[in-house]
Amino acid sequence: MSSTEHNEASAGKLASRGSGVRIVVAPDSFKGSLSAVEVARSIVTGLGRSGLEADIVQVPMADGGEGTVDAVLTAIGGERRTLTVTGPMGEPVEAFYGVLEDGTAVIEMAAASGLPLVPEMRRNPLQATSYGTGELMRDALDRGCTRLLLGIGGSATNDGGMGMAQALGVRFIDAAGRELVTGGQQLERIERIDVSGLHPRLAAGEVPVDVCCDVTNPLCGPNGASAVYGPQKGATPAMIERLDKGLDLYAMRIAMYLGVRVRDVPGAGAAGGMGAGLLAFCQAQLKPGIRELTALTRLEESIRGASLVITGEGRTDAQTANGKVPAGIAALGQQHGVPVVCLSGGLGDGVEELYAHGLTALFSIANRPLTLDEAMREGAALLEQAAENIARLYAAGLVGGAAS
Repeated sequence: MSSTEHNEASAGKLASRGSGVRIVVAPDSFKGSLSAVEVARSIVTGLGRSGLEADIVQVPMADGGEGTVDAVLTAIGGERRTLTVTGPMGEPVEAFYGVLEDGTAVIEMAAASGLPLVPEMRRNPLQATSYGTGELMRDALDRGCTRLLLGIGGSATNDGGMGMAQALGVRFIDAAGRELVTGGQQLERIERIDVSGLHPRLAAGEVPVDVCCDVTNPLCGPNGASAVYGPQKGATPAMIERLDKGLDLYAMRIAMYLGVRVRDVPGAGAAGGMGAGLLAFCQAQLKPGIRELTALTRLEESIRGASLVITGEGRTDAQTANGKVPAGIAALGQQHGVPVVCLSGGLGDGVEELYAHGLTALFSIANRPLTLDEAMREGAALLEQAAENIARLYAAGLVGGAAS
């Protein structure tokens, strides 16, 4: 099924009205509440309730974190493959990845090594491993995929991608000549790296590996993986110091045995140092996630000539400008002269900066004082109501110009 056919099929009953008004619905997920696919569906339902006659194109979006695979498959079609892999704390988990028509495997680290897979009381980046993500990659390589596209947001790990590399055949040896097991606490024990068993398709440079990475953190130091992202993964100050030293040694060994310098590369610290591991062992390219995914889903083709774009995310604030979905979509809208409206679960400090990035208007979907639990529980209904209101404003010519 082509991208156009897939979008038309997913647009629902509004897609055949032929009014000349075309609305693109391209939200991110509302994390912890609704997937991007569910957010898009709720927005379309609300638009339908307004009575506005419009063709609707749904392109659920992601920036490389949880929901990336489903967003891409919903937007352009493909096959979803499911398999049991090693979870972040060593237990088996059922994970998945997507395979596109052109042979690209779309893999999200969150599916195999994600923070939501670990109960809060069990989070421990000294023990957590990225091995399961490597198993997804290995499966895709064994099945003949011709390109790997990884989203590495939402990880539970701080092992520098060591587990991922082990799943792909790399051996890490300690001073006594013993092969190390997985987990961030093993980084400090690495004496030697043996890449002779690396998956042959990667070793030959046969399969390009592209990584959706919107952070610029180096591997080590006060702005590195452990210091910045360790606390949300359960790291104490003592753990952070230990992990940072381990990653520093890891970078030294990578330079020694692979001739690749990763310590200070922008983005090497992403996903607990997964960026560094992918650079070192997979010759990966780190790319802005929203740019890569909008290109993959051919979102620009949908936006070109549209009447209105509706995007959204769980919380919008000044950080949204740093590679988040609404900012990337707003830039495309601005480029093509199409108004872009953002619906958010909540608005924080600095949202006014986003107007300069091309957003036409920002709305919180909260219609009354709500607790976080209430807002998350009622997310779908609140989105429907907000989308209906946006459509009524559009029909009145108050958002995006007069509708004919």
